[in-house]
Amino acid sequence: MNKLAKNWIAGEWMDATQHKDSINPATSEVIGQYADVSVEQVERAVSAALNAFKETDWKHDRRLRAKVLSEMADAFEQHAHELIEILSRENGKIKAEATFEVSMVPAKLRYYAALTLTEYGRAIEPKPGSYSMVLREPMGVAGIIVPWNSPVVLLIRSLAPALAAGATAVIKMPGQTAQTNAVMARIFSELKSLPQGVVNVFSESTGIGSKYLVASPDVPVISFTGSTATGKAISATGAQHLKRFGLELGGKTPMLVFKDADLDLVLPKLEKALTVFAGQFCMTGSRLLVQREIADELKNRLAQRLEAVKVGPAADPSSDMGPLIDKHNVMRVDAIVEKAIAEGASVLVRGGPVKEGVLAKGAFYRPTLLEVFDHRLSIVQEETFGPVLTLQVFDNEAEAIALANDNPYGLAASVWSRDVDLPLRVAREIEAGTVWINDWAVIYDEFEEGGFKGSGLGRLNGMAAMDDFIEYKHITISTGISSPK
Repeated sequence: MNKLAKNWIAGEWMDATQHKDSINPATSEVIGQYADVSVEQVERAVSAALNAFKETDWKHDRRLRAKVLSEMADAFEQHAHELIEILSRENGKIKAEATFEVSMVPAKLRYYAALTLTEYGRAIEPKPGSYSMVLREPMGVAGIIVPWNSPVVLLIRSLAPALAAGATAVIKMPGQTAQTNAVMARIFSELKSLPQGVVNVFSESTGIGSKYLVASPDVPVISFTGSTATGKAISATGAQHLKRFGLELGGKTPMLVFKDADLDLVLPKLEKALTVFAGQFCMTGSRLLVQREIADELKNRLAQRLEAVKVGPAADPSSDMGPLIDKHNVMRVDAIVEKAIAEGASVLVRGGPVKEGVLAKGAFYRPTLLEVFDHRLSIVQEETFGPVLTLQVFDNEAEAIALANDNPYGLAASVWSRDVDLPLRVAREIEAGTVWINDWAVIYDEFEEGGFKGSGLGRLNGMAAMDDFIEYKHITISTGISSPK
């Protein structure tokens, strides 16, 4: 068994009175334990972050912040192999997907290190002798609440702009990835230039830490990645303090395939859009909208591909898709599928829980493809968070757009066509924060991502990500100098 994963708070490693097991979802074996944070420890973390914000040069010294972010990038590169190994083991991702996640981190940190040095306000002389300037100042302590599905990159996606802006941070990490969390906390603890208390990290299973951060008047901004229901709940609580929220919430990504699409290009992407991270991804391609002229061919070819997907542990390099995070989620996803079938969905590929052989010990779920004829079904309207794809047929462009937009989510979408004009025309009409044309899950550090409608508030990545952590201050100076006569 691995050693106990502790919390990194106020520059110290802290144990807790309650310990919880860390589980490998591919085998259900215990791979370690972690300290389940207490309210007192979260209070200590917020106090340390507030003190670091008020008493150190962190919020004023942009060169220090850039240096720390650059050092952090180097450290994550040096520990990449260790992170990939523990992430695969604890989260269930196959090695290629864990490598993809970890490899995104250094570039994000270096991007925000560069932005830190170019951060500036503006100044103008509105009238002779009167000068105005606008300063962009950090808000204070940022509470960062991270989900279990991609804990490494989703932590850094919020932390990097927060630190670049001059905020300090208290980070709630999920208990399901506590061993991975501990490796990242160790990376932070070893950074020579990082002032004590600027970054604090804890893991929890109960939600008490998250609730404290959301309710605390000393934490003016929350960056949360998770479900829409939770996003609404914490927003209501934080409204008592007019708290700033950056929310990246659920998604139900439509993949619109028009009759002139190149199916040889489309089909591998459709498969991966469903199976990457075992469908536990806010941008999972979970709604397939296909034009009638090619529907039968696409159904047959996609069904063959999904039936051939090899589920298995990350330890097996031939695995195409890893397990869900735990067996509870296997039962939850399968109940959603059964309900959809009972309501009239037609089965094209009935995957489901793996109940035979050594894989039965883990939380494996084979990909499922359902054709639906009623757009109001909950499996079409609600996030599944598992490898389950619905397919609907449309006749024309207007119907495709209407089906894509008839959903409470608006995080991302994908349009497939070889037409010169149609994809961009359709993309302009789709209500989503990101639209890919002839591709899926293309993300750049320089370009913002985030949701329309029920998929969130604010943006992450790009320059706009820093806005969640910044206040604008207008200062005006009257010098007494008048214009020449």
